Amino acid sequence: MTHSIRLTAAAALLALATPALADSPESLVTVVTSENAQTQLMAMVLTTQAVEQGADARILLCGPGGDLALSDAPDTATAPQPPQDASPQGMLQMLMDRGVTVEVCAIYLPGLGADDSVLIEGVGVAQPPAMAGAMMDMDARVWSF
Repeated sequence: MTHSIRLTAAAALLALATPALADSPESLVTVVTSENAQTQLMAMVLTTQAVEQGADARILLCGPGGDLALSDAPDTATAPQPPQDASPQGMLQMLMDRGVTVEVCAIYLPGLGADDSVLIEGVGVAQPPAMAGAMMDMDARVWSF
């Protein structure tokens, strides 16, 4: 009898905790380092789906992935991809319009020998302490492409 009481108490506690978990948005940090246009686009597609499902997302672009944020981006970032004729940069901008924070790695611009004037409007430069904190958050998921 005491075993079933313990199970009932545990079930009641779980039921009380579940709505709180469902109500809090999950954090997502999408890290894009790939130079492959299909990989970049899929990162944007999946991040868009996560945002539509309630995730609080931010995007970190490093290395060749940082090229997505350039005003004068390579054709691979801007060329439409099948099946929806969407481009990685176009989807990135759509996510930014929806409030997603997009940043390049702190070493990306110095590596190019450039400043933030080469970035599309709205893209920032990640601060390592803040980005590390976002990635270490207990509620965060980190996707790397």
